[in-house]
Amino acid sequence: MLVQAEFIKSAFYPKDFPIIDLPEVCFVGKSNVGKSSAINTLINRKDLARVGKTPGKTRLLNFFSIKAKDISFVLVDLPGYGYAQVSKKEREEWKKSIENYLKFRNNLKLVVFILDIRRDPDEQDEVMFKWLKAYNKDFVMLLTKSDKLSNNEIAKRLKELYLHPMINVDNCIIFSSLTKRGKDELYQKIVECCTK
Repeated sequence: MLVQAEFIKSAFYPKDFPIIDLPEVCFVGKSNVGKSSAINTLINRKDLARVGKTPGKTRLLNFFSIKAKDISFVLVDLPGYGYAQVSKKEREEWKKSIENYLKFRNNLKLVVFILDIRRDPDEQDEVMFKWLKAYNKDFVMLLTKSDKLSNNEIAKRLKELYLHPMINVDNCIIFSSLTKRGKDELYQKIVECCTK
């Protein structure tokens, strides 16, 4: 599916973001929701996005060039939010950096908003949801770690999640980095948003 993936640069401030005439897709979610694993699964690499046992490893915005059969785009790995063992000042800096990216990045075509299927969205997820709405960004919700649940448990969780006002049944992809469930669906969503 994907033929080439290369690291471009890491940056924190908008002035340092790379200027590339390609559509962008960013991945965002709380620390420890499986964001790095989802990125690596999508692009068939084990080590492009850093996967660590300690949450909060991604502290900068990491930009990658992706060249696939159907599309070329820039993939942006945003810092995971909500990690408690980081100073309040650093959390605020991350928050500002993420918001600046969402607010000013004109070639951003799709936000992959990642939630652990086993957990309800919390206040920080709701802040992210409000930003995406306020800045009119297209997004898809990737419900990760589905391999941790049985099919019956997934069905039950979906019924519960769909009662939440920020969850839309038509805008969710059930995903697993272990079984690759949802990988093709996510890729097709990226192609669709980057080519329209």
